Amino acid sequence: MSYLCGFKTRNKRQKSKDMMIQIINGPNLNLLGVREPNVYGQDNFNDFLTRLRTGYPDIEIGYYQSNIEGELIDKIQESGFGSDGIILNAGGYTHTSVAIRDAIKAVPVPVVEVHISNVHAREEFRHQSMLTAVCLGVIAGFGLDSYRLAVEAIRMVNKTH
Repeated sequence: MSYLCGFKTRNKRQKSKDMMIQIINGPNLNLLGVREPNVYGQDNFNDFLTRLRTGYPDIEIGYYQSNIEGELIDKIQESGFGSDGIILNAGGYTHTSVAIRDAIKAVPVPVVEVHISNVHAREEFRHQSMLTAVCLGVIAGFGLDSYRLAVEAIRMVNKTH
């Protein structure tokens, strides 16, 4: 274990895993399955995460959720120096947070911006992302399967580098 910028970094891979990907979910995503099921679906994230991990036994998939902007930034910084990639659903902070944008820009790993719903088919204010320009790419509108597609994107990018 080494230290960089005050963060513990680890060897990127556990012996049994080829890669480590960190999922970071922002505000209100702890309410999946309960909050607006017509928009976000009826599955809770923990059940989905179990299925996702089962589908990728060679990848360590970490999970973190917070409703607090500063905690999300701390996790981006920590994961950005200790993983092979980040899948980020910043929730409402997607449209407002320069600080999260700056955190993404500061880390060396690819970050994929994910949205469960098609944000471009929703309210006008959701059409603008502060994060897209500093992310590897954006996946939106495929429900929770957007996270699986993001795993595939990070896996593909890491295989080509």
